[in-house]
Amino acid sequence: MKTLYLLRHAKSSWDNPELKDFERPLSDRGIGDVPIMAGRFKNTHSDLDCIVCSPAIRAKSTARLFAKQIGFPRDDIISNPELYFAGTNMFLKAASLVDETCESALLVGHNPAITDFVNSMAESDIDNIPTSGLVELSLPIESWTDVQLGEATLVNFDYPKKFD
Repeated sequence: MKTLYLLRHAKSSWDNPELKDFERPLSDRGIGDVPIMAGRFKNTHSDLDCIVCSPAIRAKSTARLFAKQIGFPRDDIISNPELYFAGTNMFLKAASLVDETCESALLVGHNPAITDFVNSMAESDIDNIPTSGLVELSLPIESWTDVQLGEATLVNFDYPKKFD
């Protein structure tokens, strides 16, 4: 069994309309939401073996803040360009490329791809994974190369405003 977590990047800032989409930073709300989600994760999970993120500034910042909060080494975060403007198939490919020594992995990316991927993996019907939304999937596989759509179990779906 492998565990795959999916984290949508935190809320980004639109304060500077001159910035390209790729370069948008996190907003104050986004910076505040990541520690909340990381704290909830840390309270219920013992370990995370791998973090792979989109190279977009808002996704890398989300991954770094999350990693810092849970005690994951920042230098061990992997950037995968295929997770920027990715679709379901690119997320599937990214999951299949996770190092075999990892029992659990976190992919940090963007919508609508994350929502579509989760729904395809677990045959679920989530309308939208909001910014900083975190999903846990259980995969009935021994090797990441065996990951397939429709074979995951949705274990948990959390987001910052879930308990408001």
